[in-house]
Amino acid sequence: MSPRLALGLAAALMFLAVALGAFGAHALKGRLTPELSSVWSTAVLYHALHALGLFGLGLLMLHWPERTDLPVVGWLFVAGIVLFSGSLYAMALTGVRGFGAVTPVGGVAFLLAWAVLVWAIART
Repeated sequence: MSPRLALGLAAALMFLAVALGAFGAHALKGRLTPELSSVWSTAVLYHALHALGLFGLGLLMLHWPERTDLPVVGWLFVAGIVLFSGSLYAMALTGVRGFGAVTPVGGVAFLLAWAVLVWAIART
């Protein structure tokens, strides 16, 4: 992942997070149970936080272009958003609890991303 790709993906993912947040607040209002509405909100929150993390990572990649471990962090952020938030969006929209089985895999991707970032910064 290049810095340009990280920044572009971050911007696109933030756009999507805002759109999905608005969709949940307006189009899904009254259609989801309170529990599934909370699931949707959690998906949007983690989606947005990690898209912002990806944006910061893109800036860090511009500052440290020689670091080969930083692109790994970016892909882990993207994987986390897709798996964690994506599974929660799917569960909220369908009510199928089976999608929740994927959520922890996305959570692990988020944790690994932050751990690799800590490691990369500690090694500078």
